[in-house]
Amino acid sequence: MMSEENKKKAEELKMKGNKCLESGDVEEAIKLYSEAINLDLKNHVLYSNRSAALTKCGKYLEALGDADQTIKLKSDWCKGYSRKGAALSYMNRFDEAAEVYKEGLKLDPENKQLKDGLKEASNNLTGPGKSQPMMNPFADPNLMARLEAHPKTREFLKQPDYRMMIQLMQQSPGGLQNMQDPRIMTTLGILLGLEFDEKATEEKREHSSSNDSMANDKPTTNGTTSSSSSTSSSASSLTSDQKEALEEKEKGNAAYKKKNFEEALQCYNRAFELDPTNITLLTNKAAVYFEQGEYDKCIEECEKAVEFGREQRSDFKLIAKALARIGNAYLKKDDLHKAKIYYDKSLSEHRIPEMVKKSNELEKEIKEKERLAMVNPELSLQEKQKGNELYQHGKYPEAAKCYTEAIKRNPDDPKLYSNRAACYTKLMEFELALRDCDTCIRLDPTFIKGYLRKGASLLAMKETTKAAVAFQKALDLDASCQEAIDGYRKAMLAENSDPDAVRKRAMADPEVQQILQDPAMNMILQQMTKDPDAVREHLKNPAVAAKIQKLMEVGIIAIH
Repeated sequence: MMSEENKKKAEELKMKGNKCLESGDVEEAIKLYSEAINLDLKNHVLYSNRSAALTKCGKYLEALGDADQTIKLKSDWCKGYSRKGAALSYMNRFDEAAEVYKEGLKLDPENKQLKDGLKEASNNLTGPGKSQPMMNPFADPNLMARLEAHPKTREFLKQPDYRMMIQLMQQSPGGLQNMQDPRIMTTLGILLGLEFDEKATEEKREHSSSNDSMANDKPTTNGTTSSSSSTSSSASSLTSDQKEALEEKEKGNAAYKKKNFEEALQCYNRAFELDPTNITLLTNKAAVYFEQGEYDKCIEECEKAVEFGREQRSDFKLIAKALARIGNAYLKKDDLHKAKIYYDKSLSEHRIPEMVKKSNELEKEIKEKERLAMVNPELSLQEKQKGNELYQHGKYPEAAKCYTEAIKRNPDDPKLYSNRAACYTKLMEFELALRDCDTCIRLDPTFIKGYLRKGASLLAMKETTKAAVAFQKALDLDASCQEAIDGYRKAMLAENSDPDAVRKRAMADPEVQQILQDPAMNMILQQMTKDPDAVREHLKNPAVAAKIQKLMEVGIIAIH
């Protein structure tokens, strides 16, 4: 069973992701939603939100996958069908999109989003169940920029004949019907958000393909793919030296499994002399050195593999594996920064979820080590005292810098964030002040100044309902606090002056809409109107408490 702490962290990450999505920082939103999903794998809302973000940045196939997962987790939730229909529509699969929207409308016949989606998908159908012919994706005015941005097509653009073909495709949509060059097929897949299997290209270099995983540094066990038909056709196209090289490679793999590392190295060396175009022989040697703890030699062999691979125009996946292995070696050497660099280089060649996760985890570890290296409570106290003196003399920017340095030296001291928030308030940087207040409260929920300064910042931002909630929490800690009493009264007077505006603003909040559409929350709210004491029981559930608090903050409900 998942811990309440993980649920809470996932919810915080979701809220941050929502803000990033609203501000247009889609990549950051995807990252935050992914972190939240790792903490709460059964939360359908997280998959739905990530699907929306992926759709925004053109990753329609991944968006479709998340939408399917949303429906799988909660088949009676309309938003999942809306997300799936949108992803299918962007992929020009309008007939499928229309069917998905219809499924959603069975659950909620009056859902505007689903009705609009169905209308749009239906308008794009040319006949019963048939989608319109796909427009020429090569006619995109930003085509060259998109091709430069992708690692595969960026390499293709270095080849003059490829550039000429792209120009022809831009000018003549009819050319789409007769694409023989595998590079064009790859390009089309990238432009449509898909990854086509480059079988034609693979068959030409079948003997150099690899089945080894980037996660465990073991040599390749096969020189060809698992398909028997492609194996036989590939074998027949190999030279005698290449066939002998594969035999030596298999001997090396067998020796590696028995931990006869010296014998394995000899076999791989003989194989590479026979077939210097096969970079998996170099990465297999690197795997041996890795097992022996010879990390510098491992790195050297992988660097050779990358160099040879680029010369031979090898599969990007093989180059990615060599780069990942370099990262693994640097990780063993405890050089986290270089390991992260090579993990990212690997991802730029070929992106797989396992390596994304490994890179993200390493980034967190690096940040945590940097944070711990800075911790020094004594130096923090010195900076805090300097900040206090500067604050008393009205030198708020200088004081804020001292508090920032103090926070670096002791990031778990809530009072430092409260002090810096006071500086930001004086400088009218209310958003920064609010962020520091939230951190202060998270570190110490009993520290009253955190709530007082949060309430003051929210009042300055004209967020009067939220300010009232902050001051109320301060009063819960100390009912006689005059600053909290005055702040609460001021917030309530300002809010009550325009109740219609309060409700209108609240109802425009997507999170509020989602809460009010939740059948379970509707039942709880109805119960609260009949039995006010029932709220105490519901507040014991953290998820329900968070939703009730949100409704209180925006003025939808009031609890006395």
